[in-house]
Amino acid sequence: MATFEQQLAQYAELIVKVGVNVQQDQQVFITGSTEMTELVRLVAKKAYEAGASNVHVDWVDEALSRLKYENASDDHFTKFPEWEVAKRNTFLDARAAFIAIVSPNPDLLKGIDTQRIGNFQKASGQALEKYRQYVQSDKVSWTVVAAATKNWAAKIFPDVTQDEAQGLLWNAIFESVRLNTPDPVQAWEEHNASLHKKVEVLNGYHFHKLHYTAPGTDLTIELPEKHLWVGAGSTSESNVAFMANMPTEEVFTVPYRNGVNGYVSSTKPLSYGGNIIDNFKLTFEEGRIVKVEAEQGQAILQQLVDTDEGSHYLGEVALVPHESPISQSNILFFNTLFDENASNHLAIGSGYAFNVEGGKTMTREELDASGVNASITHVDFMIGSANMDIDGIQQDGTVVPVFRGGNWAI
Repeated sequence: MATFEQQLAQYAELIVKVGVNVQQDQQVFITGSTEMTELVRLVAKKAYEAGASNVHVDWVDEALSRLKYENASDDHFTKFPEWEVAKRNTFLDARAAFIAIVSPNPDLLKGIDTQRIGNFQKASGQALEKYRQYVQSDKVSWTVVAAATKNWAAKIFPDVTQDEAQGLLWNAIFESVRLNTPDPVQAWEEHNASLHKKVEVLNGYHFHKLHYTAPGTDLTIELPEKHLWVGAGSTSESNVAFMANMPTEEVFTVPYRNGVNGYVSSTKPLSYGGNIIDNFKLTFEEGRIVKVEAEQGQAILQQLVDTDEGSHYLGEVALVPHESPISQSNILFFNTLFDENASNHLAIGSGYAFNVEGGKTMTREELDASGVNASITHVDFMIGSANMDIDGIQQDGTVVPVFRGGNWAI
């Protein structure tokens, strides 16, 4: 059996080779926690071995982040440093590979004034518009992966010691990215091919609408005329294959901005802005969220919806079977990277350009005309369960069962 150090090195290699597929002489931009220096350094090492010309690391420190929210002046949270934007844009212009290693503490900002959190989310979203556009149109290769920190692990496994919890979380992460297979790279190639088969089926039906029914949910989502389902691997502007999320179990498309009607209820907590939002319900009329209800985190959920005009609409429709490996692990991760791959989900905010035909090269005006929503935010939330049915409705009114009892019916 491989040691933890061996598994961590194997994980780093998978991030570099499958996650962003680092090319010869390419620059790499890594975001990572100061608690995860060992993994970040391993990823940097593997990137250089793959031919990277330069690896830059942006460090994140939870304790310092909390201190800032507690003590910085109010106006600080309404601004985003211009030099931070310029730095990231420099790497975008160089077509660097972007690696985000997330290790969230779901309760990091619990008790902090939600106005501060909302202001900074808005300021950063506006400032990083170029980065968001590049990612959402696949101009660069990028990936989001996870690392197990003690605070996050303790939230998931509260009945054991922090060290034991962290070990359990690492095991769950390694399992989710297929490190338990003899050849993880080959396993990802096979998984990619499997998801693409579902993509082909869905694109073949070319549904006009999807109708979701479940306890607390009766929602109809119209799809753009030229919508495309995608899943797993993507290809950058430079024709480099990459895997944007590891793990990933979803196939997804974009909704028609003004074509969402009904109501939908969450089935898993949403970790957003260092807080937990739970047991919430959103009501839509002609695409727009007209009512927000939450048993926990109502204020911060409302702030998310009120970020800008586009955050009152949806930007993503994703299908994930209840029997997915992450769902079957019966672990609630309190992190969207994992929980969205255990459940059907939707996203508040901007849509991905590549989810419509020719979208990667469309102007913003052309995307608007195609029905793709624009916003400075994009936040996934989970709605799937073993009790969810989904029907696909074709242009002529033909109804095709897509999900029954939370799992694929096509």
